[in-house]
Amino acid sequence: MSDAAQPTAAEVRAAAEAVKTALDRHLAAVERRTGEDDPAVYEAFNELAAAAEVYDELLYDRYDEVTPFEIPGAEDSLPPYTGPEEPNALSVLIRRDYAVAEPQRLLAQAQRIEAADDEGTELSGTVHGALGILFGEFEPDEIASRHKEFGLEEGDSTLWVLAADEPAEPGEWLETPFDQADPQRVVCRFDVSAVFDDLEDGDDEDGDDEGDDLEADLDDVDDEIDDEDLDGDLEPLDADRR
Repeated sequence: MSDAAQPTAAEVRAAAEAVKTALDRHLAAVERRTGEDDPAVYEAFNELAAAAEVYDELLYDRYDEVTPFEIPGAEDSLPPYTGPEEPNALSVLIRRDYAVAEPQRLLAQAQRIEAADDEGTELSGTVHGALGILFGEFEPDEIASRHKEFGLEEGDSTLWVLAADEPAEPGEWLETPFDQADPQRVVCRFDVSAVFDDLEDGDDEDGDDEGDDLEADLDDVDDEIDDEDLDGDLEPLDADRR
């Protein structure tokens, strides 16, 4: 990039201030969130990610420096968006996976519901029947927030928001609800997975090992100084920033 096209120091400073503001808004949204899928938190997250990306680019263009931050997301796995700029309709696709961790707890909850209904059915004696009772009684969001109470263990989950030109006709997609999910019409996507936690834990473990290695290197340097009585300045050893 030529010097004439480089951003000014004031522009970089303004971008940094925008990141600070976005951080405050994100924290405020998290503190006020009403549930795991609070749209205000998602909006604040996206605003923070956008502000951080702008700052990172300007910082690099002006000073040839980068930030240590990386916002995880699913955008890299999606093709370029080709949907309408002003969608007239939306489809929200949600998948949540669970493991039946405690079948007896699940059966007991289903039996309580069945007894309260007093309709004479006996579906709660099997896991299959108990799941039908559970998901027939409660909304998916309530099950997500109370999954442990129902003997379930959370797995991966994802939420896709797709743009549409017109609302679908009633009953049009009920038999195959996910067959028409065009990745090129995904407006935004949010994933939750233990994989992300594992990656973060792995980074921490690597960092700890690296810190131990660095400490050992410094001890070796001290020993050499003591043994050889070296004179002169020593350059500090810095760990890689992550």
